Amino acid sequence: MSHAMVVTAFGEPEVLQWREMAAPVPAPGEVLLRVRAAGIGPTDLQIRRGRLAAVFPQGPGSVLGFEAAGVVESVGAGVADVAVGDEVVAHLPQQGGYGELVAAPVWFPKPASLSWADAAALPASAEAAVGTLREVRAEAGETLVVLGAAGSVGALIVQLASARGVRVIGAASERDADTVAAYGGEPVVYGDGVFERIAATGVRRIDAVIDAAGRGGLVEAVAATGDPSRVVTLVGSAEVARSGARLSHPSPDRAPDALAITVPLLAAGTLRLKPHREFALTDAARAHALLESGDVREKVVLRA
Repeated sequence: MSHAMVVTAFGEPEVLQWREMAAPVPAPGEVLLRVRAAGIGPTDLQIRRGRLAAVFPQGPGSVLGFEAAGVVESVGAGVADVAVGDEVVAHLPQQGGYGELVAAPVWFPKPASLSWADAAALPASAEAAVGTLREVRAEAGETLVVLGAAGSVGALIVQLASARGVRVIGAASERDADTVAAYGGEPVVYGDGVFERIAATGVRRIDAVIDAAGRGGLVEAVAATGDPSRVVTLVGSAEVARSGARLSHPSPDRAPDALAITVPLLAAGTLRLKPHREFALTDAARAHALLESGDVREKVVLRA
């Protein structure tokens, strides 16, 4: 047996309860982790409220959490590149990170220099960042606009694109302008009229747009690029169909090598994460409540 923060019903943060449950068993190709830290993402909050039931099957009785870092407890059949006792960073497409144990299908060795909290804050954002950059086909010498450039995913997109020679315009709140600039982007204030403000800075051509925040602007983004296939959003809305932009979905094929690309960069200090705040794993309900209240702007990590 093991314990986890279980979704006992759809609803307010209090539906997350610390419960005893059967220990997960790694399937072939998976490893079982003793969780040391787990990340919380905005999708977790929507799943808990029942707003994404048509997309994610997790509901009452399940455990949230797309990202974790921990120590390998056992390995499934066919796993040969990791051993019991190894420390790894894991992406969890089927969730389960808010628990003492979780079966992980995607992992990468955790460098000793990388903290548990940083390791757990990376996986889902890295997969989304690497995947969407590939989907918009951003190349050196092009101009990419990132909507929501100071968020967990947006910050990684700005850094990864800038490193490959892409000019990045980062749309974020005015208070995050210095942060966007430090990531390698050219900051512009997000919100209504953002593409007009970008044009006013002298930008003559926009080749691609990634929307990491879901606060509108897709119609304008498609008009600015002239190519809806190069406008990708991570957030579903009625504007997606109206604009012709592409909604990017997590999938095994989107960026299976995201951890292999980003973990070494993070350990070397050449990739930076959004600042994070830590809570105890058993305090996940309070962490959700604070995130929903807007009182916490940092990435939230749960520590076992």
